[in-house]
Amino acid sequence: MTPSIVPQPQPDAVIRVLVVEDSETISRLLVSLLNADPRITVVGVARDGAEAVEMVKRHRPDLVTMDINLPVMDGYEATKQIMAFQPTPILVLSSRAFQGGRDKVFRAISYGALDVVEKSPFTTGGGEGARELIDKIKNLAHVKVIRHPLARVEGMQVKVAASTPATGRRIVALCASTGGPVALFDVLRRLPADFPCSVVVVLHISTGFTEGFVEWIQSECRLRVKLGEEGELLQPGMVYVAPDDRHMRVVSPGSIQITSGPLVDGHRPSATVLLESVAASHGSGAIGIILTGMGRDGAKGMAAVKERSGRTIAQDERTSVIFGMPRAAIELGVVDRVLPLEDISQTLVRWL
Repeated sequence: MTPSIVPQPQPDAVIRVLVVEDSETISRLLVSLLNADPRITVVGVARDGAEAVEMVKRHRPDLVTMDINLPVMDGYEATKQIMAFQPTPILVLSSRAFQGGRDKVFRAISYGALDVVEKSPFTTGGGEGARELIDKIKNLAHVKVIRHPLARVEGMQVKVAASTPATGRRIVALCASTGGPVALFDVLRRLPADFPCSVVVVLHISTGFTEGFVEWIQSECRLRVKLGEEGELLQPGMVYVAPDDRHMRVVSPGSIQITSGPLVDGHRPSATVLLESVAASHGSGAIGIILTGMGRDGAKGMAAVKERSGRTIAQDERTSVIFGMPRAAIELGVVDRVLPLEDISQTLVRWL
């Protein structure tokens, strides 16, 4: 199917948003919150997924806020239909307490939704939650999205010779933010079950969704994926994801440290914290990878990896949802290879 790029508004243009929400109370709150910002206007409210699909065709919004638990057609199916026929940036709004919802949230992301935000903070009047929502809308509305097929095509898995020995002297650190769930999915699903070293991950995602992300990735890839735990010894062929609102470090002799600590580069967990730790613990055996995301988190950490003679990869601009984090590392001159997303796993295995 030929990719179709959605025309993007200029940065100073008003962002036209379609709200998809079956709760009248929540939809009123959303409309009021969004219309209060001079750069955003709500062009319509859809009460179910089928109506959302039709309203996207009619209104051509710059962005859709998508509830998952909807009547007639749920938000996952609506996302699939929109991204197949009228590609539009989609921000999923969901409650982490919604039973069975986490799987559909990440399935929606696998079909092209860009990110997820927890509903509770802004529906209960939390200022920080409202700011997060507004900021994400302003950043995601300008993202170029492509047409997705109705059925996801599984990528070919990278092959590694069976004789490749497992070793604790090498480690891979993967870091991502906006657009990160799908980017991480793409990299991890291509790695073989006998991958010869540990993989540690920092993903910036709304609090409450990290565990769901881990469950989703585990169901889709050959490696074992889990949340990192304090004092846990690293094992080859395992993926350890930093838990919500905690920094994760790798400390000698190859164990995990989980701490609260202050924000670093504006984040907790921080990519820079993780990357600096793998540089210190593994030296030239460390491989740092920065994927799509907003901001500069991870750039200083990539510099630390290079200083210890480790190797580094940044996702390229064409395949990044947001090129902020990769660009920051590239501008520091600490990136060995700038690669499209689909080439990262193969390069990683070749290096190992």
